[in-house]
Amino acid sequence: MGSAEQMKDRLGHALCLAKWKQVSLHLPTGLNNSCYHPPLHAIDPEAIKINPSLLHNTEHKKHQRQIMLQGQRPTECSYCWNMEDQGKLSDRHYRSGEPWAAVDFEQIKNSTGTEDVVPSYVEVNFNNACNLRCSYCSPQFSSSWADESQRMGPYATSTPHNSMDHFTGNRRIIPARESNPYVDAFWSWWPTLYPALEHFRMTGGEPLMDRNTYRVFDHVIENPSKKLHLNVTSNFSVEQGLFDKYMSAVKTICDGRIEHFMQYVSLDGWGSQAEYMRHGMTFDLVWSRVDQYLTQVPSYNSLTFIITMNNLSVSSLQQLLEGILELRQKHSRTYQRVWFDTPVLREPAWQSLQILPEPYVQKLQSVRDWMSQNLTTSDNLYHGFKDYEVARLDRDIAWMRSAQTQDHAVAQADFYRFFSEHDRRRGTDFLQTFPEMRDWWARCEGMNRK
Repeated sequence: MGSAEQMKDRLGHALCLAKWKQVSLHLPTGLNNSCYHPPLHAIDPEAIKINPSLLHNTEHKKHQRQIMLQGQRPTECSYCWNMEDQGKLSDRHYRSGEPWAAVDFEQIKNSTGTEDVVPSYVEVNFNNACNLRCSYCSPQFSSSWADESQRMGPYATSTPHNSMDHFTGNRRIIPARESNPYVDAFWSWWPTLYPALEHFRMTGGEPLMDRNTYRVFDHVIENPSKKLHLNVTSNFSVEQGLFDKYMSAVKTICDGRIEHFMQYVSLDGWGSQAEYMRHGMTFDLVWSRVDQYLTQVPSYNSLTFIITMNNLSVSSLQQLLEGILELRQKHSRTYQRVWFDTPVLREPAWQSLQILPEPYVQKLQSVRDWMSQNLTTSDNLYHGFKDYEVARLDRDIAWMRSAQTQDHAVAQADFYRFFSEHDRRRGTDFLQTFPEMRDWWARCEGMNRK
């Protein structure tokens, strides 16, 4: 919190160091953004053949940097501006306050915005191979979703959802079996990129199913980097042989070859509700593998749950957080090994927190109040909640409330259309899984009739 508070004054009205020092690369579609808030934009496939650093330093991004340096707010960063206008610290403050970004503050402040920068924080998904069909995901990030959409067509929401017709032309998803110029450029850039990396995170798709993940692992094993924080996001739901291969590599890497390994696990609720949101997952298997990881990889690592806050997360969020506290009590001894984050889902609109009525805001508020009653103390450093974890949920609640006066009729009707079809296609049952949301279901069904 201190770093974000200090950086708030230094940054001024518009500057965000993540525009320079952070990048998320979506190589199956050749898209890029600085963090997950701005829309994705295209990478020039011809330019990267000559200069692979243009995977990050796109013309679009350089223009956004220049806008910031002129003291203006880029419209694509509206999420942070909305938070700040409500008097909250935004991700701009948190990200810029991190050491990997803050160290270059003066150089960035005095730059032109047109320079090619080597980022120190890189997230990459190499392909869309994935064995799950999460409710809010798409063929862009899941081959299983792509298979369903090709076989059964789009969902009949107000705008047909996950239609393969959308993923044509420059939005075409390059299958893992094909040559990919963006992946080729990445490996050309890698010798320059790797020495500068402080945080490198592989997402997907499902990284445990991706050969590029193990190519990175092999390089790190052969070229240790004591400043590197290596991170992997997984659904922890792959077949057993692949999970065993992954665990073997992670154990080797965590034998002193890097500064820290962070295992991210995507989980948005508890039990059958978590399985509904992330179709194809077996909750008990994931939870047992989390415990296995924390038990068998004892050094140089932690685990973070990514709880994508959507409107189906509200019901079982406290139960999930109670489970996280139990893991903290079991596995955190001399440092905090079990973490979680609560980023908000913005699209698709029908699964957003913002379309829920006030009783659900109150439900999240009660979870927040319970968290504040179970904070860490000087005698209990690693087993309670951190104040900034409570603050993050505060931001989610503020964002949820910021749309209370908007008309959400279309999104609510789409909620009913999407999950009715979800149940038909996948053999699920919304009301059996979320009986406490019966009134909400009826409301959305009513909107669909209008």
